[in-house]
Amino acid sequence: MSAELAGLERRLRAIEDELAVQRLVAGYGPAVDTRSRERVAAMWSEDGEYDFGAGALVGPEQVAALVDLEEHAAWVARGCAHVLAPPVVHVDGDRATAIGYSRVYVRDGDHWTVVRVSANRWEFERTPDGWRVLSRMNRPLDGSPEARRLLELDQPE
Repeated sequence: MSAELAGLERRLRAIEDELAVQRLVAGYGPAVDTRSRERVAAMWSEDGEYDFGAGALVGPEQVAALVDLEEHAAWVARGCAHVLAPPVVHVDGDRATAIGYSRVYVRDGDHWTVVRVSANRWEFERTPDGWRVLSRMNRPLDGSPEARRLLELDQPE
């Protein structure tokens, strides 16, 4: 019976870990669309980075400062949504990887325009305070091999 319980405990922990990582990814859009520096910063590890093609931002404060960029603030004022598709998640102990798509919609009169569709690769670490982002790389799906490579879950590190 104890072997069965141990197996159930491992399976439950794996499910909880995957769900926690999915929630982090899903929470990114609402955090940036409400311009919540605190919520964005809380997602990243101390040395975590975000590379969206214009150079890497390192640390929670630099990443959170994205919400104050002029273009981002203008989008929020017009009405925008950063929408992330449910990611494919792989958990390996205290590390996890997630891959998936993101879209940014911006209101244009009485409709919304998709201004960016991207491939995303996230790396996470388990900390005493829960899962945190170690890195996120985001590239527009413009046909480039670099963007497609981000979607390979078993990509070598």
